[in-house]
Amino acid sequence: MRSSSAAVAALLTATVALPVAAQNAGFTWENATELSFVNTAGNASSTTFGVKAALTGTGAPNTLKIELGGIRASSTLTTRRATGTAGSFTLTETETSEPTAASYFARGRYDRAFAGAFAFGGAGWDRNTFAGIQNRYAVVGGLGRAWIEGESGRFKTDLGATYTIQKDVTPTAGDDDAFFGFRASVEANRRLTATADFASMFIADQNLETTSDFRADWINSIAVSISEGLALKTSVQLLYDADPANLSVPLFDTGGTQTGTVNTSGDEIDSVATLTLVIKL
Repeated sequence: MRSSSAAVAALLTATVALPVAAQNAGFTWENATELSFVNTAGNASSTTFGVKAALTGTGAPNTLKIELGGIRASSTLTTRRATGTAGSFTLTETETSEPTAASYFARGRYDRAFAGAFAFGGAGWDRNTFAGIQNRYAVVGGLGRAWIEGESGRFKTDLGATYTIQKDVTPTAGDDDAFFGFRASVEANRRLTATADFASMFIADQNLETTSDFRADWINSIAVSISEGLALKTSVQLLYDADPANLSVPLFDTGGTQTGTVNTSGDEIDSVATLTLVIKL
C-alpha cells in the first residue's frame, strides 16, 4: 500500500489541478454563501454559527465546484454562589464558556461530460473533533450519468474509487489510517413552485480494507427565494458511521475522583438541522 505521505502528495496535486483544469475553459462563475446564527442569553446562554460557501464554474462540457464551510456551537454555564447569611448575603457569578460542537470541511470537484455521461475527480478535507476525527483527507475519481437534466429537475448518479487518510483524535493501536474505498452517490433536485426548490444528496462510502467501516451522508433541503439574490433554506443532514472513531472519556471512581481516562466508540448517527440565509452572487 502507498505510504501516507504519497497519498497526501496525491491529494495536494488533485486539489491544485482542479482550478488549473478550468483555467482555459471559459467558465461562467456563480457563488452561493449560506449563513446561520443562533444566540440565546440570560439564564441559559449558547451560540451557534455556521457558514458555507460554494463557488461553481460552468463551461460546457466542464463543471468545477469548490466548497468550504463549518459549524461551531458553544454554551456558557453560569455558576452562582452566595456568601453571608440568609438575611444578608453577597451573590457572585462565574461564567464558563466551552465549545459543544465544531465541524469544518473543504472540497473540490471537477466534472467533464461526454455522450450522456461524465467523468469526475475530486479532493477534500474535513474535521470533526467531537466525533473523534482530527483530520480526514480523501481523493476520488470515477464515472457517472445524468438521467434527468432540465429546468424543472435533475437526477444523476455516480460511482468512484477513493483513497482516504484519517487521523483520529484518539487513535486505535494497530489501525491503518490510510485505505482504499468505493463511493456511490445520488443527487436529485426538483422545482416545487416558482420560488421553492427541493434538493437531496446521498453519498455512501465503503472502506475496501475494513469492510465494517461503512459511512453515509444524506442531506435534504428546501430553499425558498426571497428575492433574486436571497433565499431561506431549511436542511436536515444525517451522518452514519458503522465504525465510529474512539472518544476519550474521563474515568471516575465510586467516590467521584477522576482516576484517568478510557476509550469508547462514538455514536453511529449524527444529525444536523439548519435554517440558513443563502446569498447568491
